[in-house]
Amino acid sequence: MTEISTRGPARKIIRGRPYSIAEFARKYRLDDQEAKRLFEKFGPSATELDLLMAAKRRPPTMPTGIGY
Repeated sequence: MTEISTRGPARKIIRGRPYSIAEFARKYRLDDQEAKRLFEKFGPSATELDLLMAAKRRPPTMPTGIGY
């Protein structure tokens, strides 16, 4: 018989570096409430949040990466 853990939700694996809520909001010009909602729903993964915003056709307003 397999034991089922009752400890709480499993942790999601973060792909890429994590964003802070403030950095994410600033990058996509989101108000604090919307940035927090998306951050809580999709996690802090920069990769995942960037993909989400690309799907919403919301380009970043500040450059990313080194050399800009």
